[in-house]
Parts: sequence; C-alpha cells; structure tokens
Amino acid sequence: MSVDRSDPEPARRAGSGPQSGERLYFGLAARLSRYLQVLIQARKMNLTTMSSKDLAEYTHINPTQIRRDLSGFGKFGKRGVGYEIDGLIDEIRKILRTSGQHNIALFGAGNLGQAIASSAVFADHGFRIVAIFDADPDLIGTRVGSVPIRDPDELAQLVADEEIVVGVVAVPAMGAQDVANRLVEAGVKIIFNYTERLLNVPPEVTVHTSNPAVDLLYALYFYLA
Repeated sequence: MSVDRSDPEPARRAGSGPQSGERLYFGLAARLSRYLQVLIQARKMNLTTMSSKDLAEYTHINPTQIRRDLSGFGKFGKRGVGYEIDGLIDEIRKILRTSGQHNIALFGAGNLGQAIASSAVFADHGFRIVAIFDADPDLIGTRVGSVPIRDPDELAQLVADEEIVVGVVAVPAMGAQDVANRLVEAGVKIIFNYTERLLNVPPEVTVHTSNPAVDLLYALYFYLA
C-alpha cells in the first residue's frame, strides 16, 4: 500500500483527534493503516511490544509523527516499554472503524483469483471471502479451499444474505466493467479492482485499484528524485 505522508490538516495536533462520528482525513487514515499492517506482521513474528522507533523503522514515518498520531486518540504506550501490540491493533481498528468481520465477494477463480482467495492478507484484517464467482461453467460448483465457486447470477441474493460490503474484481480486463456493474446493482459500495480497466461507477461507490507497477513507479520516483 502506498502511504501518503502529507498532512492536509496541519492544524489538527495531538490531543485533538477526531470525535466520535467524525471522519479521519486521508493522510492520518493512511498512516494508521500502515501502522496496523506492521503491527499485525509483528504479532505473527511473536513480538508483544513495539516502540514508536520500531514502527518508524518499518514504516519510514518519523517517530514523533507516530506518537502524535496515536496520542490524539488516547494514551496507548508506556515509556520505556512501548506499545502493547495486541491492544494497539484493537485500538487502531476501532479508530478506523474496521473492528469485527467484513464479508467479501470475489469475482474470478483463475490463477489470480485463487491466489487472492488462498492468501491470509484479508483475514489478517478482519475480512472474509464468503463467495467466489466465475462465468466459466466448468468451475461453478467446485471450490477454492472451503469456498464454493458460484454462478454470477447468484450475486444479488448472496450480497443480501451474507451482508457483503466489498467486491474484489480479479477477472480479465475486458470483463471488469460488467462485473463492476453487477456489484453496483447488487448494492456493493466498495470495489477492489485487480485489473487495468478503468471502472465507471456511481459517485457513492468507492473503487480502489491495486497495480504493483504503479506502486513501483511511485517508489522509483522518490528514489531517483
């Protein structure tokens, strides 16, 4: 994930974090998401605490900025000890409003789709792929792990039954817009796009596009600058 290190609201400082119901500004939300990613990986390495300096080494965000970001929401760390990882993960998830489980529909059961479905990256953050869809009749009825591959015509019913909030598009680019249309019609408001196709969706639907080449160009620009 690319991290936006800009501070579009410099007037907001420690102790003045968003109140209940207030949205985080983009730079802060991006940094908190990055801290969460590092903390989850650290927990997998059986670490129990991390200091702001430790977080800085993995995020390349200044330790002072990290302490400022976190202190705006409460006192989470202990001087000389650092942050207790399990507790801070829970707190950041509350701040980002991502506590609990969120269900995903995945479109595409090819190599990319199967790799996504088999990865722990979504589960690590409280997301669960509850349905996989593919237009290939030879795949419908088979499974990826424990998740059955379904006919796309079942989407609307499953979105309602499983309270699906996110749709992941991992199909060939030529079919991506059709999949996006289906997701929008079914009521999905967040689409994660793994294709190079520009998706045309209503303004109330959010599209996030994952493209490793773009992230690499972004990193290369700052390396060469």
